[in-house]
Amino acid sequence: MSSFFIALPLLAFCIFVAPLWLWLHYRSKKNTSGSLSQEDHQRLQVLSNKAETMHTRVETLERILDAEAPNWRRRYE
Repeated sequence: MSSFFIALPLLAFCIFVAPLWLWLHYRSKKNTSGSLSQEDHQRLQVLSNKAETMHTRVETLERILDAEAPNWRRRYE
């Protein structure tokens, strides 16, 4: 008789509560992971600006090296 009092709530939990709990958990995970937060978007923008600046600097340095030492690329390829 005492096992019935334990088995019935456990069975109800496994049939009704656990699937609903898992479904709600993974639905909320999918909704939160779908987009960037505002802070992440700002960091990405800052990194993108820094990358563009570095690209411009590298192009400038390559033009200077091309003018002063035309064969520098062959040594480093």
